[in-house]
Amino acid sequence: MKTNDYVKYMTQTLVKYADQPKDERKRLREERKQAKASFWYRWFGILPYIFYIEVKNRKRKR
Repeated sequence: MKTNDYVKYMTQTLVKYADQPKDERKRLREERKQAKASFWYRWFGILPYIFYIEVKNRKRKR
């Protein structure tokens, strides 16, 4: 990608972002946060995550 194309792309992206209403930007940001995997899953994988959830659920039941 040439520099000129990159600048054009970045300008379009910035203008698109600036044209959105503030509440829509906030809603999209919250959706991205919700879709993101939790810390335990991202850093340690599925098995420790399952173990962590089970321990948490057992503590909650007591």
